[in-house]
Amino acid sequence: MTSATSVRTATFVGATAVLMWGLLALLTTLSGQVPPFLLAALAFGTATLFVTVKWLVRREDIRAHLHQPLGAWALGVCGLFGYHFFYFMALRNAPPVEAGLIAYMWPLLIVLFSALLPGERLRWHHLAGALAGLAGAVLLITRGEGLDGFKPEFTLGFVMATCCAFTWSGYSVLNRRFNQVPTDAVGGFCAATAVLAAIAHLLFETTVWPADMGEWAAVAGLGLLPVGLAFFTWDYGTKHGDIRVLGALSYAAPLISTVLLIAFGKGQATWAVAAGCVLIIGGAVLAAREMLFGRQA
Repeated sequence: MTSATSVRTATFVGATAVLMWGLLALLTTLSGQVPPFLLAALAFGTATLFVTVKWLVRREDIRAHLHQPLGAWALGVCGLFGYHFFYFMALRNAPPVEAGLIAYMWPLLIVLFSALLPGERLRWHHLAGALAGLAGAVLLITRGEGLDGFKPEFTLGFVMATCCAFTWSGYSVLNRRFNQVPTDAVGGFCAATAVLAAIAHLLFETTVWPADMGEWAAVAGLGLLPVGLAFFTWDYGTKHGDIRVLGALSYAAPLISTVLLIAFGKGQATWAVAAGCVLIIGGAVLAAREMLFGRQA
């Protein structure tokens, strides 16, 4: 009973990450014209600052948190840095609603990748769900106008959004191999990601700082919630909770993201957006039928 209770608690903790990720697209667009690498460096630097203060206040052994297997470091840094680089690039080079929904295909991909793990089988509803998600992505990209609706100038953004989805789904599935790594190690991954992003910014970008306090507040919000605390709660939830339930709950993220973008005037509520959202989320739920409703005997 105690074990079941701890699993439920960990699952609830992990689910809070989904709520915070719903803010990612909105806060990114509110950050102004800050280039992607610099934005990632500022956000992850803020996250690192918060966790460092926590370690110092509680007098924790920082070296113990950072002394982890090389594979865990490689996966953590590639997952965090890669995902946000692709995500920020997608929002800079495509309409935020469409790009955000395509990027949020990662819950569906987690279902598909998980079905290929030992002891699992790829069933018809996994494939049907994947095809529905693909149809939704095509509808978003073409704006419901067939090939005539495709905007070549958004190609890079749509490709970046697709890479974003594959990066995070791959990270989430492979992260199960490192369940012995403590959640505080994510603080080290955030620090490494901030440094890499800063180096990349100096090499490839022209510096554009946030223009006003509102944009600085958006950057701080990114580092505190969707680019900060969310990674710690997600890590804890996937390692100690029910990852199948977390995967199913993740499908709420695109709904939250899209509603917030439209509510704040960062996107338009068109029929193509609505239909694409239904197809992507409906396909994800179909693919996760066993997770949501249990296996049939």
